[in-house]
Amino acid sequence: MNLLKNLINNLGYVVIIALIISDLPGVKKIIQRDEFRKRELAILSLTFAIFGIIGTYSGTDVYGAIANTRIIGVMAGGILCGPVVGIISGTIAGIHRFTYDIGGITSIPCAIATLLAGLISALLYKRGTNYNKWFYGFLGGFIMESIEMLLILLISKPYESAVSIVKSIYLPMSFTNALGISILILLIQKIFKEKEQIAANQAQLALEIANKTLPYFREVTSDSLRKICSIIRESTNAAAVSITDTKKVLAHVGLGSDHHRAGSPILTTATKEVISNGKMNILNCAEEIKCFSHDCPLKSAIIVPLKENEEVIGTLKLYYSVENGISYTTENLAIGLSHLISTQLEISKVGQLKDMATKSEIKALQAQINPHFLFNALNTIVSFLRFNPNKARELIVNLSNYLRYNIENTSTFVDISKELEQVKAYVEIEKARFGDKLQVAYDIDESIILKIPSLIIQPLVENSIKHGILEGSSSGNVKITVKKYDSKHTIVIVEDDGIGISPHIIEAIKTNTIQENKIGLSNVNSRLKYIYGKGLIIERLHKGTKISFIINDKEKGG
Repeated sequence: MNLLKNLINNLGYVVIIALIISDLPGVKKIIQRDEFRKRELAILSLTFAIFGIIGTYSGTDVYGAIANTRIIGVMAGGILCGPVVGIISGTIAGIHRFTYDIGGITSIPCAIATLLAGLISALLYKRGTNYNKWFYGFLGGFIMESIEMLLILLISKPYESAVSIVKSIYLPMSFTNALGISILILLIQKIFKEKEQIAANQAQLALEIANKTLPYFREVTSDSLRKICSIIRESTNAAAVSITDTKKVLAHVGLGSDHHRAGSPILTTATKEVISNGKMNILNCAEEIKCFSHDCPLKSAIIVPLKENEEVIGTLKLYYSVENGISYTTENLAIGLSHLISTQLEISKVGQLKDMATKSEIKALQAQINPHFLFNALNTIVSFLRFNPNKARELIVNLSNYLRYNIENTSTFVDISKELEQVKAYVEIEKARFGDKLQVAYDIDESIILKIPSLIIQPLVENSIKHGILEGSSSGNVKITVKKYDSKHTIVIVEDDGIGISPHIIEAIKTNTIQENKIGLSNVNSRLKYIYGKGLIIERLHKGTKISFIINDKEKGG
């Protein structure tokens, strides 16, 4: 009992140190990252190794052995932060135990056990979810102590002394270390929960900024871009905000306006790198920003690319007046803003297509991006923010991809894989809205490579969901099939088990006398007939509707 009390006291010290360390802003910043860099992996490995070393120093002497809490830090680090952290921290703490000479007989088996603790924690890293990792930590602690006791019996001499040591320390150490690993995991998981809340708050803020800036994207000018930068700066408390294209600064608001002027060419290497490689760049000090003005008050920055069809068209830059001003919060927000601004810039181009309004394809295309869908999608995203922020972020990306794709010219041809990506983005948004009421299955032959007219499949899927499923029993299934029809042709099928299409609608599509709310089907039918000579094949089933079209693989349109 005295040994158990001593071990629990030592565990208390570990918990207190863990509480202090986990509350440090620098540690939080590292742990909250989605991916750890080499430097951060080194810091985490050393931190958890120190927990192991403290466990050795605070241990209790038992017949020349050390009853300790060494494996708590090693296993918690590996289970939470991954194999690299577990293995490195286990190696460091194990080497220290081997060199920590108290004249005992267990230094070698205990050192080996510490190394194994790092390996076992690496194996447990992918087990379970963030909500039950503590259980795997508790179970892993018992297993590891059992292995350690077995090693002591096998390696330590004389055998009688080894048996006495194991009898004295096995149960107290197993219970204390298993409990300690669970407690340490739960303490550090508090940081992960904070990360999820931050992500939810930033997603909400990004949507609020998008709502405020939307009117200024209707006609993109230097004045409207300046106003957009002002709104972002006020909402994020940044010292300055800039938007650039690939050659020059389009707008800059805030500190440094005397030399970061709209219309001036891009001079900094950091911005050029983002434009070149399309990857976000975080600058933590003035030396990294490398502004040509020595008196520049901007000390840190995050630069994110703005993209159109995966091609970089410019950058969004958030500056701060202090060094190391880019937190996980700022990084997450900047990424969200880059997606939304990229999408809004592309949507603004729809206004430039007004001179093409006489083309029925463009009219139908603009009709696809209807306000009701956007409002419903945004409301769905907001509803997920509180209880499932990761899903909210996924839906924002899906909405961004859907809108970006929808503003492409319908006369262009795209890879069928790209068309199906857009379909899946639309489907994920609708599934989030209607939950289990809507089930969508895919039967796609991935070996098929050909180009088809853009926006040729999604209107069929939308018709099945809106007019087939939701106008019927409000629940049902949609199946999307793309497969070889024969050696020279590919067939695309969209089938649902909904209310079923009316015969007069089928006839109206054939005669091009369709009513306004079915213009999507008519548009697809007309374009297919114009390009391939054959339109849609529409079949009313016993339950539901089957719409298909066949493409000659040799007529790929580009």
